[in-house]
Amino acid sequence: MKKKRLELTWIGKDEKINLEPRILIEDPEFSYHAEKKYSEDDIFDNRLIFGDNLLALKALEEEFTNKIKCIYIDPPYNTGNAFEHYDDGLEHSIWLNMMKPRLSLLKNLLKDDGAIFIQINDEEMAYLKVLCDEIFGRRNFITSICVKMSHLSGVKMSHIDKKPPKIKEFILIYAKDKEKIRFNPIYEKAKWSDVFDRYKSYLVKDENEPNDISKWKVIPLREAAINQNIDPNNKEEFEEFCIKNADKIFRTARNRSKQFEELPNDTVFREIITPTGMKKLVYKKEEVLFCIDKMKKVDGKLSPVRPMGDIWLDIGINNLHNEGGVDFRNGKKPEKLISRIIEIITDEGDWVLDSFAGSGTTGAVAHKMRRRWIMVELGEHCYTHIIPRLKRVIDGEDQAGISSTVGWKGGGGFRFYKLAPSLLEKDKYGNWVISKQYNAEMLSEAVCKLEGFKYNPDKNVYWKHGQSTENDYIFVTTQFVNQQLADDIADQMKEDETLLVCCKAFNVNQEDFPNITFKKIPQSVLEKCEFGRDDYSLNVENLPMMEKEPEQIELFDEGDVE
Repeated sequence: MKKKRLELTWIGKDEKINLEPRILIEDPEFSYHAEKKYSEDDIFDNRLIFGDNLLALKALEEEFTNKIKCIYIDPPYNTGNAFEHYDDGLEHSIWLNMMKPRLSLLKNLLKDDGAIFIQINDEEMAYLKVLCDEIFGRRNFITSICVKMSHLSGVKMSHIDKKPPKIKEFILIYAKDKEKIRFNPIYEKAKWSDVFDRYKSYLVKDENEPNDISKWKVIPLREAAINQNIDPNNKEEFEEFCIKNADKIFRTARNRSKQFEELPNDTVFREIITPTGMKKLVYKKEEVLFCIDKMKKVDGKLSPVRPMGDIWLDIGINNLHNEGGVDFRNGKKPEKLISRIIEIITDEGDWVLDSFAGSGTTGAVAHKMRRRWIMVELGEHCYTHIIPRLKRVIDGEDQAGISSTVGWKGGGGFRFYKLAPSLLEKDKYGNWVISKQYNAEMLSEAVCKLEGFKYNPDKNVYWKHGQSTENDYIFVTTQFVNQQLADDIADQMKEDETLLVCCKAFNVNQEDFPNITFKKIPQSVLEKCEFGRDDYSLNVENLPMMEKEPEQIELFDEGDVE
């Protein structure tokens, strides 16, 4: 008996989508880069793709499989509300059918040590969790973050008699491989008194010989504040003084290593080197712990911190409408939220992907943080919102959001792509033919993708259009291939090379060419995928109406019941 696993089922789940691996065509009119380099680390190979995001993810698969370090998506929440820029009212099964193939492709693009962050609200969170368990594996579930995303406004409070007002959203985090992932720790600001109450000593160095350890002195922290006209009882003033002088404030902790026990009693300060090669400062036989080592930069400022958990209350949305210089009601996410997500899992130069780009926050933030990024968007706001926003970032004009925190001045660029049309179209007789919009280069690249070859034309050998292995090549042509042309190619081939020829027609004796395979196009590719479909968005407006089921026959008329 076949072992069954626990899984979520819904109408249409098992319907397979055989996607066409489209090629991407750059549109230089909308690509953009800074007029000058701001640093050697400026990144120009970012990508903004206009088109259906399922087809776009399939188009990226060949080049970016196992290369994306961080994926953030903010898919439609299925709330039943018709948002201005996209339809957010999909029935549960339709919504799951939209998400499943996209998540499967996103998993393929993730690096082994990468992670995906999916923002969602209550409507589909439980379904999404089970779906992600199935796709990514339950063992690769990291956690769910609860984020405060709105305030208790008057409108929300007016409905409090029906249910508690909704002010939170969730971010589900999954790893590609939990064993290989490494997260960068994140912190939140804390009050000085909550974190550093044990730090009560202040180091005073000799003004003339500050590096002479033997002349260092220690005074109480409160006395040091008073000496600088700071009132220790004024909490705000005292905390500001402590943060400013964090490199001089310390406490001590007993260290049981033999090195510490053997120190002479008459030494106040001493620097020792541990067996592992670390330098440590000692005060009266105890290890000195400076509070500066327990502080981190939060929002660009050095602050007392504590590790952040899975409830984020500090994102703040008061100035959200100003970020990016674009209005995107009910859809824009705070730059601080996206920057925290990117910070958790990536380092500078890593790839970040958002296939539901919306107003373009992910790309804008990744750009400012010097990460490489890819965004996909189908709506017209790709032109009206995202492109203008990114231009302002690149030109250094966007100083909202996280700009001041990361010291953003401008630089870099992006390339704008559109999905190529389907390779095949039907002629007036209903026969599949190669699209008239394809030139020779586009045709060659598209057929390479369909046949599993990497498009890489050889400048010196006209018939080498791509490779699948070191010695396996492909040649794509609309020419009629005859015996003479095949002979010419065979004469140029090395003994260990093989070749796939894809052409409109051929007339050769195939037995004469054991290292060459001949295929006709489009006939040879017809069964490889679904051609001619450009929209997988599953917008409910495009769906046919379900036929009504016959009404149940009543056993009794109302008048017959006594």
